[in-house]
Amino acid sequence: VIKCKAAVAWETGKPLSIEEVEVAPPKAHEVRIKIVATALCHTDAYTLSGADPEGCFPVILGHEGAGIVESVGEGVTKVKPGDTVIPLYIPQCGECKFCKNPKTNLCQKIRVTQGKGLMPDGTSRFTCKGKQIYHFMGTSTFSEYTVVADISVAKIDAAAPLDKVCLLGCGISTGYGAAVNTAKVEPGSTCAVFGLGGVGLAAIMGCKAAGASRIIGIDINKNTYAKAKEFGAAECISPQDFEKPIQEVLVEMTDGGVDYSFECVGNVGVMRAALEACHKGWGVSVIVGVAAAGQEISTRPFQLVTGRTWKGTAFGGWKSVDNVPKLVTEYMSKKIKVDEFVTHTLPFDRINEAFDLMHGGK
Repeated sequence: VIKCKAAVAWETGKPLSIEEVEVAPPKAHEVRIKIVATALCHTDAYTLSGADPEGCFPVILGHEGAGIVESVGEGVTKVKPGDTVIPLYIPQCGECKFCKNPKTNLCQKIRVTQGKGLMPDGTSRFTCKGKQIYHFMGTSTFSEYTVVADISVAKIDAAAPLDKVCLLGCGISTGYGAAVNTAKVEPGSTCAVFGLGGVGLAAIMGCKAAGASRIIGIDINKNTYAKAKEFGAAECISPQDFEKPIQEVLVEMTDGGVDYSFECVGNVGVMRAALEACHKGWGVSVIVGVAAAGQEISTRPFQLVTGRTWKGTAFGGWKSVDNVPKLVTEYMSKKIKVDEFVTHTLPFDRINEAFDLMHGGK
């Protein structure tokens, strides 16, 4: 058993608490990882807020991390101690019908236990002050050591800077893949990206990489505009600057609507606007953001009857074990940006300040 520091969420709506936790050794087909760097994602804040129906407490959150394999359980063959890895919240077992189908990346092998905050055998590897602590998204990267299933780990280039490539564990891969995999943006197309946080910037990067000729960024926080333009947005607008709904503004700006739109906020009203901003006959809108529990999307069926397509994506459609190492290689060869997404670097014990910066749009 390893004793180490972790940021424990004891209950909803309270700051994380830095505690000493015990991390049990990995069982069969499990891997224990020394986490070197972790990033924050709005999904961590969403669960902490109490809005997540699958939220279990007390829990160690975090799902964008990178580290070094410390030890492996029986039967683990893909990685060994000393390997550099990124933990994966969507695993890839290679055996289930989802993994065998090229149309999806949603491996279901450990979905049920992962959703309950437990390892595949139905137990936890974390304890603190004599209490069992739940796992989060199969990764729990807000701990100096974590244990994950062996199908939830991608071995990456040992030379990669872990404080950067940890972002490929969720946000960047998700936004980038939404454009190149899910929407399949075509050269010369017009795109609109709603929400210019990390995921939205990555969607812009994906649209640009796919050859889009015009990318419009939409956000009420104008501090995000300069960064969005650096990533490839031609112009940025705020819905608050117009009398009419933003979808009408975009339809007018683009002679009938955009070819592709991306909702990177997690707001059902914005999801509707993103669909309705699409061009009649061929427009495709991709939902990337996660809305709160119980919320529903709506639009007039006529929007779809007249040729628009509504899609969704998880982790950008990447089959994780196969593609995360390739994304790291693309970053190392300067084909995709990663460094530019990092705004602040803080020591682990100041993690609550990092959440404040995220909520402040900084």
